[in-house]
Amino acid sequence: MLELAELLEGEGFNCFTATSVKLALHHLTRHPDIALVITDLRMPEESGMSLIKRLREHTSRQHLPVIVTSGHADMEDVSDMLRLHVLDLFRKPIYHVRLLETLNNLFPLPDVRASGS
Repeated sequence: MLELAELLEGEGFNCFTATSVKLALHHLTRHPDIALVITDLRMPEESGMSLIKRLREHTSRQHLPVIVTSGHADMEDVSDMLRLHVLDLFRKPIYHVRLLETLNNLFPLPDVRASGS
């Protein structure tokens, strides 16, 4: 995930990384302006699915967009993700161009037009 964060920061996104659900929830509490979560399905201790379920139970964060990355998602995982309103699933290795297209659709840049001519 660190290389993904570096890629996204290079594209102008501000990223926080977490190696556990506990740390991710800590970041989300300290930074209420976080607008998107990208989580791996498999993490040490708790799963990415556990993180999503906890977000969906939390009133102020239940509509936060979530993208899941996984090399091992099965049909049950996909079913859970649909039920939990996951925005997208990216299989590893992540196709960065598609991810950036998804993010640019989610967070469009303001229209910049030349003025005064």
